[in-house]
Amino acid sequence: MMLSKSDRHELLKIARASLVEYFRGEKHRPVDLSKALQQERGAFVTLRKRGSLRGCIGYIQAIKPLAEAVADLAVDAAIHDPRFPSMQPDELEEVDIEISAMTPLEKIDDVEVIEVGKHGLYMKRGGYSGLLLPQVATEWGWDREKFLEQTCRKTGLSGDAWKDDDTEIYIFSAEVFGEGDDQN
Repeated sequence: MMLSKSDRHELLKIARASLVEYFRGEKHRPVDLSKALQQERGAFVTLRKRGSLRGCIGYIQAIKPLAEAVADLAVDAAIHDPRFPSMQPDELEEVDIEISAMTPLEKIDDVEVIEVGKHGLYMKRGGYSGLLLPQVATEWGWDREKFLEQTCRKTGLSGDAWKDDDTEIYIFSAEVFGEGDDQN
């Protein structure tokens, strides 16, 4: 289900309100939502400070309604991304929010179906798993093979592990939008 312009705008408002209210010691819970925002979907919230990554956390599976997921993930990206120290309240005005609303994962056997810029990748093997969103490959100018290699590395595997039959590869698409985009 595609999100309308008003749904995208509402999700960005929810993410921003969640951050603001978290730093006030409150918890934001959205109400009066469209059916699309009540639908369970996987999602990621990415925070950028002056254009640089500041945090990114997501749910790869649809475990809760999209609006609730975005509310939780905005705060998680700010304080629980292990790559960064917890965000401070004075950073709020410098942070831009991007949301990736995911389609369900689809297991593939042929990497030729991967469309760079359209598909994100999720891989797992044994106790290892990792994911890269669709926009990562285009932001870095990667081709399909480089995208596969980098997803393997993010997973904690060697760069050529995608060629191993024991490595499971999944694709997904995402509606990606952020503050300042013309489309929301």
